[in-house]
Amino acid sequence: MERNHNEYLQRAYMYDLLAQFYKYSNPGFHMNYYLKHLKYMNKAFETLRTQTELHEHPATIRVLHTSYDSPNIDFYLNGERIIKDLPFKNVSPDLLLNNGKYHIDIYPTGNMIESVLNKKILIEPGKSYTLTTIGQVKKMRLLMFENQPEVPFNEAKVRFIHLSPDTEKLDIAVKNRDVIFPDVEYKQATEYLGLMPMTVDLEARESGTSNVILSMPKIQFKANESYTILFIGLTKSEPELQFIIIKDKENSPTGEPVRSKTEA
Repeated sequence: MERNHNEYLQRAYMYDLLAQFYKYSNPGFHMNYYLKHLKYMNKAFETLRTQTELHEHPATIRVLHTSYDSPNIDFYLNGERIIKDLPFKNVSPDLLLNNGKYHIDIYPTGNMIESVLNKKILIEPGKSYTLTTIGQVKKMRLLMFENQPEVPFNEAKVRFIHLSPDTEKLDIAVKNRDVIFPDVEYKQATEYLGLMPMTVDLEARESGTSNVILSMPKIQFKANESYTILFIGLTKSEPELQFIIIKDKENSPTGEPVRSKTEA
């Protein structure tokens, strides 16, 4: 974006020189180049304004713990613990972050001898993310999903994320009715589905069949809310396959945003 800003300024400067050159000798050329000068000046100001707005709007993250055989976890960002004692199938509050690169370490709660995961992530300004632990604790991985909390007025929307490692592809359907998302694979997030506020019975089926793997009765979607429904646990063992519902549009987090190492 900075490159575009400079390019627009350079073009604006060039057309201004041409406009001045033809100011008295050719009024038509003068006006043509002057209008182009204004056009690129406006583009330069717009890109600068957008760039400033992005840097002024921090991102938000939340952490969801779905590693099924893991103890509670402590979550560190750039060496600082920001989440303590997060249990399985629980999600942290939203946290503010400035944009930039971050280093993540996850430890069993109260044990900093050996981390169970370390990873680098890139946070873009103004965006919202869900960071999700998956798999066994000895092979824990971290997935990153971008949230879309904005909802048209008086509407709702929902997406589904498949995080059960021993469960095959799923069809997400209205109970006894049509499939709304077919063939959802492990680690896959669907698109968001816009809908009117309602209470509805849903079900997850074995892909391509009528075999119901998990019932989701009386799911309530309220106006002006965005939801993520996640499938966690195991089909063939414990903990059993289950679903959790998270609102994507929580109250705005308070406090100062965490800074990345590149900004510190």
